[in-house]
Amino acid sequence: MTEAEEPLAARIARQAKSSEADVRDVFATYGLPLTLTPARPRSLRLHRMRVAGLRTGSLEPGPFDATFRFGAGLTALVASNLRGKTSVLELITWCLRGTPRDLQSGVRNWIRHLDLDIVVAGQPLGFRLDCIDGEIVRAQVLTGSDMGSLETARTPDETGQITTLITAGSAESYAQHIQAFMLDRLDLQPLLNTLNETGTQAHGWPAYYGAIYLPAGGDKVLLGDQMMGGLPGRLLQVFLDLPAAATLTRVRAAHDVRSSTAKRRKADAHGAFQQRREERERKENELREARARLAALPGPGEDESLTSLAAEAARRAREVADAQETWEGLMRVHRRAVEHRRREERLLNDVSESLTARLLFHGLDPQACPRCDQEIAEDRRLQERDHHACAICARPVTGEDDNPQEVQDEARLRLEQAKEAEATSRRALEAAEAELTRLTDLLAAAQTRLREAQSVLLLPQRVHAQEEILRLEGALSVLPDLPENTGDPYESTIVNVLKAGVTVLDSDSKSAAERLFEDVNKEIADLGRRFGITSLEKVEINRAAQLKVIKDGGAADYFSKLSAGERLRLRIAVVIALLRVGAAHGLSTHPGLLLIDSPKAEEIQDLDAHSLVTELAKLADENSLQVLITTADFTLANGVLPKDRIVEAAEGRPMW
Repeated sequence: MTEAEEPLAARIARQAKSSEADVRDVFATYGLPLTLTPARPRSLRLHRMRVAGLRTGSLEPGPFDATFRFGAGLTALVASNLRGKTSVLELITWCLRGTPRDLQSGVRNWIRHLDLDIVVAGQPLGFRLDCIDGEIVRAQVLTGSDMGSLETARTPDETGQITTLITAGSAESYAQHIQAFMLDRLDLQPLLNTLNETGTQAHGWPAYYGAIYLPAGGDKVLLGDQMMGGLPGRLLQVFLDLPAAATLTRVRAAHDVRSSTAKRRKADAHGAFQQRREERERKENELREARARLAALPGPGEDESLTSLAAEAARRAREVADAQETWEGLMRVHRRAVEHRRREERLLNDVSESLTARLLFHGLDPQACPRCDQEIAEDRRLQERDHHACAICARPVTGEDDNPQEVQDEARLRLEQAKEAEATSRRALEAAEAELTRLTDLLAAAQTRLREAQSVLLLPQRVHAQEEILRLEGALSVLPDLPENTGDPYESTIVNVLKAGVTVLDSDSKSAAERLFEDVNKEIADLGRRFGITSLEKVEINRAAQLKVIKDGGAADYFSKLSAGERLRLRIAVVIALLRVGAAHGLSTHPGLLLIDSPKAEEIQDLDAHSLVTELAKLADENSLQVLITTADFTLANGVLPKDRIVEAAEGRPMW
């Protein structure tokens, strides 16, 4: 068996120097998979969008109802500036992302009905939004057998041909439902990163959507629309279907948080240990100094009575302490006996009144669940008594009550025994209390005689020194010199297993990336030149989605240092490269839908824009891509694309 064929749990266990059982336990605790499967197809294909409502303002106010149809390949949305072409992309985004990215509030207030028909991973879906004052009041996602039947439906039908998958009554609810729904349908997992080393932050469908609706060229992020948390690199790895790309982020986040927690706990324990050790050393030094002061004082001379009185007082104090401890122990015994007697009284009452209690009489009477140690709730016990359901497992208690009198008699006998035990403990407690009182009185008398005794002037100093020694000895008795806490072995196992998981999964990802990135780099460089970057020689991309660009005879720059136009063209090239390399290697990668707003606005001259749109149209056809671009250049769109690929508004007129 090769290493690649070896189960992941075994490889992680070997890396962690632990057992496979430990690996499975840790991964199960964190909900992490140990079986990695290729991603399902993730394709997105737009078919139709309808938007209806009431336009206000100076430009053609009044009701509107516009329908847009989208075919395969590249489609251009052409209209004058500020005439609604970008809003089409935003309305698509509202439906698919759950929230628009940058839809103007005034435009949003015009909309009453918004429909979008799309095929998601092979399933026809219809998004239906009803709005008032820019807010969703009702939203549904419908599905049907085909696009034809779905197109005319805004609600489910009675025949079951059109059914509802999602229903929401507010913008917040719709966003939550859509984001979870799209992750599921496209076989994507939330991307996690560590937050302040104390928790994790999840990035869901909106983060992935940034690789569909490309940011403006001025944005310096290569993939997606967020730089934080290493998201560009994680999107790159997911869309190249590198082994366990999403799982790796979850394992790494879990390790970082748990490792940080363990380090803080260990540091806190070490600090407490050092503080305790310093406190003990200080007390030991003080005790040595107190003993030295006592030894330096002159002896009591011939007045031995003072010495004997002090010794007697110390002896009486020890006797009182011992008697107090004995009394406290007997008090605990007495309390347990009282509680036992009360429990037996309740049991006698239960077996006298309840068949269930008699049936369970000879069984266990646990006070807590034997598995989790949580105390059995009172309502469980009432359920057992009143409804014949076991207080632990809640199953019905059945059986015949053959000897009710025998059960009651035995319960009475146990109650009598409990009463006797209670009486015995009470007598022992009373005797101990009397002895404690007697010894306390003797101590008070000895202390009184000691205070009243006449002696040499040094007696107060000797007594003070002796009291200081006793105090310090007592303090040291509760500060034992314990070994330093080296940490929790179980926590160490968890951290080691997670760390090993990161190492193994990262190694798999790195190996797969080395095989794929050579092809990806070639594709990006070729596409970049086709898009008009004629001086481009080669590119080098890594798993963090950092793109190094070499052009002009060897001059190298990173993606963020390029012009806005170059960044836009390379961003498009990266997405297409992911699709082409993924297809060549049989991987389910990018969904194959691209939304690009006004590419010509990004410092692209007419000739470059013509080249970009021409090549993008060819590539869209070659790679089964669906691309929507917007432009205010009527000549550009009509000079490159056929009429059926152009959605055009008359110059100066609104798009919808």
